[in-house]
Amino acid sequence: MKIHNHYYKLPLVAAATWFVTILVLLIVWLSTGRPHYDTQEGNVAFISDVGAGRMKPLFVLGAIITSLCFIATLVSERLLQHSNRLLPAQRKAEARLSYCAIGGSILGGLGLILLSGFDTMRYTTLHRIFLFVFMLGIVLSGIFTVVEYRLLSRSYDSYHKMRKSYVTKGIICAVLVALAVLFTTFLSLGRRVPAGYDAAGVLEWVIAFGFTLYLLTFWYDLRQAADKEDEHEQLKRIKALNNESSQI
Repeated sequence: MKIHNHYYKLPLVAAATWFVTILVLLIVWLSTGRPHYDTQEGNVAFISDVGAGRMKPLFVLGAIITSLCFIATLVSERLLQHSNRLLPAQRKAEARLSYCAIGGSILGGLGLILLSGFDTMRYTTLHRIFLFVFMLGIVLSGIFTVVEYRLLSRSYDSYHKMRKSYVTKGIICAVLVALAVLFTTFLSLGRRVPAGYDAAGVLEWVIAFGFTLYLLTFWYDLRQAADKEDEHEQLKRIKALNNESSQI
């Protein structure tokens, strides 16, 4: 498939940056003998524990690039839909959901940037608040996006790529949300049972790597955008069919 735009690079940069950042933090912790940080509760270090020390510049930079590229991805998608280079909204609800998803991404992005800057070692309370803001923003953005794509797939029921995209996003979001609930549960349990912190720590790393997959789903969407001054191929087919029907 020939790609007619450069917007698809945004989710690739976001996913690659996030994956490399988390991978480097994990490798650093493992390669240095799994040290027990001052902020660490259990035997498994949290991402924020590793990112609060000498690896903080990497964590902050990775958070900034990932957040900005994720926000830019959703904004680009809305603009491409508006110009018919991607399949446009057929209902007001679809467009509103798109804007809500962008709003969620901005909230989540700001939360991620701020939690990386206000580290858990020096600003424990603020760090936890921004962690909640990040998770809330990403979850809301994911829900709005999945519902939007569900409605779009019904509007363009003959375009199977749209259905694949929404199903994939839905599955990834459902799994990540379920893991996030388990993470919160084990984190609360850790106050009474130390092993709870270890389980929460493992889940946090898994969720972080899983977020990479969600980012990559937008690469699949944006690579289908039509060339500048052109329309999406499915719109052309629909218009051609409508013209044929009107001539009968």
